[in-house]
Amino acid sequence: MPTLATAVLRYLHEVLGIEAPAVKPWARANELPYFLRDAFQFSELELLGQPIVLAIGRAEAKQSLSEVRTWLDKVQALAGQPAVYVTDALASYDRRRLIEQKVPFIVPGNQLYLPDLGLDLREYFRRRAPATEALSPSAQAMLITALLRQPWQSDWQPSKVAVALGYTPMTLSRAVKELTAAGLATAYTIGRSRWLRMELPPAQVWERAKPALRTPVRRTVWVAAHGIVAHRPSRLAGLSALARYSMLAEPKWPVFALTAADWKAATDAGVRELPEPEAGAQEWQLWNYSPALVPDANTVDPLSLTLSLQENADDRIQLALDELKGQLPW
Repeated sequence: MPTLATAVLRYLHEVLGIEAPAVKPWARANELPYFLRDAFQFSELELLGQPIVLAIGRAEAKQSLSEVRTWLDKVQALAGQPAVYVTDALASYDRRRLIEQKVPFIVPGNQLYLPDLGLDLREYFRRRAPATEALSPSAQAMLITALLRQPWQSDWQPSKVAVALGYTPMTLSRAVKELTAAGLATAYTIGRSRWLRMELPPAQVWERAKPALRTPVRRTVWVAAHGIVAHRPSRLAGLSALARYSMLAEPKWPVFALTAADWKAATDAGVRELPEPEAGAQEWQLWNYSPALVPDANTVDPLSLTLSLQENADDRIQLALDELKGQLPW
């Protein structure tokens, strides 16, 4: 088996976390023109149920990148299945050219770019992990952070988002697997950096994701407003936040959001939960993830806010949520 083909199997396992079956010679390679057989060693493997032809560049034959797209199209037309360019090294400007032309390629140990396979991968993962299976709070928080980033960027580094949210490498790894498994993003690498790409515009990603998203509110507590200035949460949530985005009237009791860790710090400092609301009380929502996904804001982010109220049957609240939807950054 060619060394590069072996490296491809190892790399697919590292990047996608799956075991790919062994590579075998592609049976129809002899039907190709001589110049293609001179330029490439052709192999075949099955990736997540999808047969793929690997066009492995021969070291002794320099491939013209300007023609690789055309050559792969010829192979794909004959094979009736995706064809992927494999090489042991690519200069950064050559990688950019191939990506601009949407040429699928694998540089084992360095980068994987499979735009044509994105849908197939997503469909496979959706079969394994249905969209109705909820994302973990960490994956949900990372997705919402990426969706709300301005200016919008379809490609993003999950590690940077995870660091900002205080997540461990293990949590980051699980979240990336969840997002790719749910068909919400595809993963690729550049050098040692893992990237995620959202193939659809943010509004469509949001709609696709919603069945897998859950309210961030773990539970709600009532506290007395007096004497807790030092530990009062800074982010308005619930109906208080929705009133800022719509014509909805302010609720009787202000609503704030905080994390479970913040609640523990507050109770350690003497803040006590009330058995029921009283005059001057506040409603505090304990969230499963940070209520501060959008920096420099007085309210929780609009997507998490929507999720926290979407099950409320009050028509006034649903109308206000429609107003909020019209203010989303996309």
